[in-house]
Parts: sequence; C-alpha cells; structure tokens
Amino acid sequence: MSAAFRKALKSRQKNHKERSQPGFRRNLGLLEKKKDYKLRAEDFKKKRNTLNALRKKALEKNPDEFYFKMTSSQLKDGVHVIKQKSEEVTDEQLKIMRTQDIKYVEMKRVSEAKKIERLKSELHLLDAEGKPLNKHTFFLDTKKEVQNFDLAAQLNTAPQLVNRVYNRPTLETLRKQTVKGLENSKQLKKLAKQRQQQYSLLNQRIDREKKMFVVSQKIQSRKDLLDKRHKVKVKKETVNSAAIYKFKKQRKR
Repeated sequence: MSAAFRKALKSRQKNHKERSQPGFRRNLGLLEKKKDYKLRAEDFKKKRNTLNALRKKALEKNPDEFYFKMTSSQLKDGVHVIKQKSEEVTDEQLKIMRTQDIKYVEMKRVSEAKKIERLKSELHLLDAEGKPLNKHTFFLDTKKEVQNFDLAAQLNTAPQLVNRVYNRPTLETLRKQTVKGLENSKQLKKLAKQRQQQYSLLNQRIDREKKMFVVSQKIQSRKDLLDKRHKVKVKKETVNSAAIYKFKKQRKR
C-alpha cells in the first residue's frame, strides 16, 4: 500500500473539529464561524443596496407626480394604509347572501313574480300612478257620425262619469240610486278599502321581487369571480345593483 493511498484513507483521517469559544470568552456568546459570517455579510449587503435604491428613488422623485393609488390610500401614524372600501350591501342582503343559495333566492323571486302577475290581473292597476292609458276604439261609418259622436251616449252613462275607469254606473242605475248615494254606501267604502289593501300588497311584493333579483345577481357575480381570474371592473356595486365585470374570453378545449 502506497503512502499516498494510506493518507487518503477515510478510516485513518481525523474528524475536523472547529475551534470552540474559549472558556474566558463564553460571556460574549457563540464564536462566529465563516459560514455565519457569510450569511451576515450577504444580509448586510442586501439591506445596504435596498436602502441606497430607496434613497436614490426618493431624491429623483418628482414632487408634482400623481399616482392613482393616492386616492385609495391614507396616512396613519406615518404609514400609508390602503382604504378598505365597504361593500354596498344592506344588512338584510348580506344575511341572505351568506345563508341562502342562489337557487333558493331565484326560486323565491320567481314565486314573487307569479304572485305579482296574478295580483295585476285581478286589480288591472285601476288607481296606479303612471300607468299606461287604456284605449277604447269606436268604429263609425261616416265622418258626420264622427263629428256628432257622443261618448256619454255611447257608454250609456252621465257625462260627469265618462272619465271614470271603474264604478261607472249606467243611466238606468242612476235613475234608481244617485251617484252620491253610491259613493257613500257602506259597500263601496268596503270595496275601496279592500282595493287599497290589495294595491299596498302589490307594491310590497314588487319591492320584494326587486330585492331578491339584486341579491341573486350579487351572488352570481361572486360565484363568477371564484371561477374566473382575469377580470376588468366595469361598474361598481351599489345597494340596488350588482357589480359588473368583463372577463377575458377563453376558448375551451
């Protein structure tokens, strides 16, 4: 066995032991090795370069320059903090959105829409404000008949009652009972009260249906945000409408 090979044998080599901290210097802490020095030096240089870059950026900054992020941040205790924008939702909407699924909300909205249509068909919107005017067309043979046309005579009622949409009695009914007597009768008062209650119920259902529609739109927009990544905000969210996003088109394989 050659001398060079004998020196290269692992069994003959001694384990390398780093120098430990002398006893009289133990109060100074762990003795720093070269690997510890390298880590400390790299960290020091990285921080120094960062500070130099920030210092240079601050010196070269234009004081009149505007950033759009300035409008969404504010200074608190010397630190810039992003303003947290509260969502434009009511407490009732937020509660429904957290507890109910979109299918349930849509089902309730469709149910309300059917009830609204049924109420409209029963009431015919007689006293509703801003309703479209009904058209009743009469066909005549000659121009002379058109010129001499009398609407009250055609409807067989008094001229004062022509503009009434409902409760328009005929002349035969007026001979038996006066209009004043009809309006003051208990039956007409009861019917008017019931009609007013029906209109109040109709308005409540219309408002409820609108709210359910807004809630379903907001839930659907949040589900779309979870599925799709690339988006552009077109319209902000409000109490009466959901936010509108424009998503990047992707071709499905």
